[in-house]
Amino acid sequence: MRHFFRYSLVLAFFFVCASANAQMNKWREMHKVAKGETIYGISREYGITEEQLRAANPDMNQPGYKLKKGDFIFIPYASEAEAIAAADKVVTRGDEKSDVRKRAIRMGVMLPLHNVDGDGKRMVEYYRGLLLACDQMKREGISVDVYAWNVDINADIRMTLLNKGADKCDIIFGPLYTKQVKALADFASIYGIKIVIPFSIESDAVNSNPNVFQVYQNPVFFNQEVVAQFVSRFGSAHPVFIDCNDEKSTKGNFTTQLRKELETRNVAYSITNVNSEWQNFARSFLANKQNVVVLNSEKSPCLNRVISRLDSLRAANPQLQLTLFGYTEWLMYAKYNVEKYCMFDTYIPSHFYYNSLSSATTSLERSYKQWFRTEMQDYLPRFAITGYDHGTYFLRGLHREGAKFAGAESDKTALQTRLHFKKVGKGGYQNTGFLFVHYNKDHSISTINF
Repeated sequence: MRHFFRYSLVLAFFFVCASANAQMNKWREMHKVAKGETIYGISREYGITEEQLRAANPDMNQPGYKLKKGDFIFIPYASEAEAIAAADKVVTRGDEKSDVRKRAIRMGVMLPLHNVDGDGKRMVEYYRGLLLACDQMKREGISVDVYAWNVDINADIRMTLLNKGADKCDIIFGPLYTKQVKALADFASIYGIKIVIPFSIESDAVNSNPNVFQVYQNPVFFNQEVVAQFVSRFGSAHPVFIDCNDEKSTKGNFTTQLRKELETRNVAYSITNVNSEWQNFARSFLANKQNVVVLNSEKSPCLNRVISRLDSLRAANPQLQLTLFGYTEWLMYAKYNVEKYCMFDTYIPSHFYYNSLSSATTSLERSYKQWFRTEMQDYLPRFAITGYDHGTYFLRGLHREGAKFAGAESDKTALQTRLHFKKVGKGGYQNTGFLFVHYNKDHSISTINF
C-alpha cells in the first residue's frame, strides 16, 4: 500500500494503552501450495491428519475442490497442547505484545484502498479520516503507528496476513467484504488483535469471536431498536400509516413490525392511502392528539406527495398536531425540504448525522482539504468523517482501557457517527448506537442519541 504509506509516516510517533490476552492458536502457519502437491502429502509434511487439515480449511470440503499452485492454506497445530504452548509464546515475546499503554498503538487498515471503483474511492476517504484521527491523537499525546494494506474484492486476505507487521497490530479496521472476514477474525484470535468491521457485511463472526467489533447494524436489528424508541416516545400519540403505493419500497418490514408492536400495546392507529379521497384521508387524523405520520416508502416523490396532502390538511385545520416520522434516506432530501421538515416536526432515525454548520465539522473538512488537496466526496454519511469518528473512538478507548476496552461508553464528541457497543453472548461486540434527527418547529435541528 505504498501510495498511502507516505501519510502513515507523518503519523508514526504517538503513545497509548492495551494488553494482549493469550489466545489458543487455531493454526500455526500458512503454506503456499507448490505444483503437484496433494492434501495427503501436505498433511504428512506437517505431521497432521488429512481431517485436521480439512478442518482448518473448510473450502477443501466443498464438492470438486482441488489444490492449485500458489494457493495459501492454513496449517493447524497437531495437538491442543502444542497450540497452548504456542499461545503462551504470544504473551512472552518481549515488547511485541506488551501493554500498549507503554508504547505506540499499532493500527492496521485492511480495506480496498485504490481508485479503481466506488468501493476503493470511498475506502480511501475513510482511511484518510483514520489518518486525521491519528493526527488528533498526536495532539492529545497518544502515539499511533499505522500499517495499511490494499485488500480489494479479489484479494486473498490470508496473503495480506503474511505481511510483516500484520501480527503486531493491536487493532485492524477491515475488511470490507464478507468472504474475507473469517480468515481475519481467526488471525485476530491467534494474536489478540481487535477487529473493527466498519461497514455492511453478512458474516456472523461477531456472534462467536470476542475480538470482533461490528459497527454495521443489519436492518432487522435497526428496525427493532427504532420501533422500541418510537413506542416509547409516541406511546400516547395517534400513529397514521400512509400507503404510498410504492411496490419497490424496502420499508414494509419496518411498518409491519411497528404496527404489530402497537397492537401488542393496544395503541390504536389509522391507515390511509396517499391517493384516498379527501374526506377519507382527513378522517384518519384526530383533532385531540398528536398525529405521527409514517409512510411505507423512503422515496422522495412519495414524501413530496404526502407533504402536499399534509399542507392541505393543515390549511383546513391549523390546530391539527402533525408530526412526520421518516427514514434515514430523508436526510439526503433535507436541503430541499428542511422548511417542511421543521413545519411538520419531523423525526428521522439514523446511524449518523452530518451537521455542515458545526464548527468542529467544518474545521475537520478544512484539515482534510489541506492534507489531501481535495474536498470530501458529497456522500451521506461523509466517509472521511466516519473514519475520523471511528479512529478517535477506538484509539482513545485503547489508550484509556487497554485490552479491556469493550466500547461500552458512547462517544459524545463524535462529529457524525456515535458508537456504543454491547457484547453478543460469548462472542464480540455489536454497535447499538443510533439517533433521531429532530427538525424542530422553531427551525432548529437537534439529535436524540440512544
